[in-house]
This record gives sequence, C-alpha cells and structure tokens, in this order.
Amino acid sequence: GEKEKVDLNKLIDEFLRLAYHGLRAKDKSFNATLETNFDPKLGEIEVVSQEIGRVILNLFTNAFYAVNEKQASSSTDYKPTVSVTTKRLKNSITVAIKDNGNGMPERIKEKIFQPFFTTKPTGQGTGLGLSLSYDIVKAHGGDLKVESKEGEGTEFIIHLPTNTKTRQFGLL
Repeated sequence: GEKEKVDLNKLIDEFLRLAYHGLRAKDKSFNATLETNFDPKLGEIEVVSQEIGRVILNLFTNAFYAVNEKQASSSTDYKPTVSVTTKRLKNSITVAIKDNGNGMPERIKEKIFQPFFTTKPTGQGTGLGLSLSYDIVKAHGGDLKVESKEGEGTEFIIHLPTNTKTRQFGLL
C-alpha cells in the first residue's frame, strides 16, 4: 500500500461502526454503548490507510468481543461500553481504544503481541491480529501499548508520529 493523507477521525469512526455492526450481524441480541472523543485538531496524517484500518478494526473487534464475553457472564446491570479517543500532540497523535470487558491478567499482557498467542477458544481467533497490528504500527514509526485491569477492562493506545517516514515492509 501507498502512504496517503487520511482523515484519521473519519477512518476510525467508520471502522468502529463496521466492527459493531459486524458483531450485531452475528448476534442480534448484542448491544453496546459506543463513545467517541475525537480531537477536532487531529487533521490528516500520512499512513497506509488499509494497514492502519486493519489495526483499528482488529482493536475494535477485540474490544467488542471482550464486552460481549463479559455481558454473557454478568448480571443485568452491566453496560458494555467501547470508547475511542484521539488526540493530537506536538509531533504525534494518539488513538486510545478502551473497553469495560473482563480485562486481562498480567501473565497474558506480556504475551498478546506474540504471533499465534490467543486467549480465544479454538476457531475464534488465530492469534495473529495483535501481532500484525503491533508490526504495522511499528512500521509506521509508532508504538502500540496495552493497559488492562483484570475484571475492569482493557485499553490499547496507538502512538503515531506525524513527521516521520513509514518503513517499507512486506507483511501484507
């Protein structure tokens, strides 16, 4: 893919809705609150949009999976929520995708970016999503971090520089 200027807020919003409606197509009973906090000053950023879109879609899909799992095992007062926040900083932007699912234990957090590691049951995921997402963000000169508290939820934070070149790589 070629780098192009992309309205990241618009791209993120599209993939948020795509992931949500994709899960609802499989499970009509699923509902979640979607919260967006888009920085209006984010503007455009040069990225390979298909690759960054794949990362965003993967993170949203995982977030919806997490809140759906928690909802299936929780009381009726649980309100599944997935939120996204974008922020322009001096030389970078951040995208934070947060869910109020079950979170993950420390021993899992250490492994989630490893190829083929998955916490999902057989047939539910290959364990390549987060590994590839990590590689794509790194190839864009950025960083992908995770913060999670068991029982409370998970937040993935993407940092992308606004002034560096994208490395070429042949993953996708």
